Amino acid sequence: MQNASGPELELRQLRCLVTIVDTGSFTDAALELGVSQASVSRTLRSLEQLLGVRLLHRTSRTVSTTTAGVEVLVRARQLLAEADNLVRAATAGRTRLRLGHAWASAGRHTAEFQRRWAERHPGIELQLIRHNSPTGGLAEGVCDLALVRTAVDRHRYAHAVLGHERRVLAMASDDPWAGRRGVRLDEVRQRTVVVDRRTGSTTLELWPAEARPAIEYTHDIDDWLAAIATGRCVGITPEATSTQYRRVGIAYRPLRDAAPVPVHLVWQHHDPHPATHAAAALLTDLYREHS
Repeated sequence: MQNASGPELELRQLRCLVTIVDTGSFTDAALELGVSQASVSRTLRSLEQLLGVRLLHRTSRTVSTTTAGVEVLVRARQLLAEADNLVRAATAGRTRLRLGHAWASAGRHTAEFQRRWAERHPGIELQLIRHNSPTGGLAEGVCDLALVRTAVDRHRYAHAVLGHERRVLAMASDDPWAGRRGVRLDEVRQRTVVVDRRTGSTTLELWPAEARPAIEYTHDIDDWLAAIATGRCVGITPEATSTQYRRVGIAYRPLRDAAPVPVHLVWQHHDPHPATHAAAALLTDLYREHS
């Protein structure tokens, strides 16, 4: 905080004032702050000179606040609390890793990723955050990095390809195709396909322009599953969805002849979380182990 005449107000000055009042003496304040009594006196004097008012009445036995000191003390406590909150928030940001995802996190690798992360990085709490946006919450600032299965804006974000997931067809459990071991992509054009236009990995480009299915759009995984459960639609999705969203009334079958879906880890170019590359390495290993 800059004073118009030049000297700066420092948090140590405010902390000194508060500690003197709370402990009741300069001697006890010095012990609390780990400095000499002379240093406490100098710090308080510099604060009073900066503000141009006397803050404390001091006798050989007691310390009390002046009228001006009462007002300054209230503001000092507020500013110190805000500063402490700022430090805690900044520190927590480096001891917590927030991993965002739109639908299915890391699919069948999710539990193993959490287990290994806890073993290898006990000082960094891992939080999985589901956020219904194309970047899994990264653009909105709710996570430090995110798992996405759609196209990545490489100018805006740094990224790593962790692996690939095969596509599966989601259908009602009583659908005639539910009894089959797999379905061909060209067969699906006979059906209505439900697509999440915000976060889904399915687009009409999967089929030739002259042989595309009817499309119905939704905006959320729960709506997507509800539409499929009615039997009027089927859905195409990475296999991670079948792991994370096993629902009564929904069956998943392998979709043949469809290109796999790349799984990206994305993060901000500037000031990435220090644990970003450790997370990318571990997730890449998990996808490689089960490829």
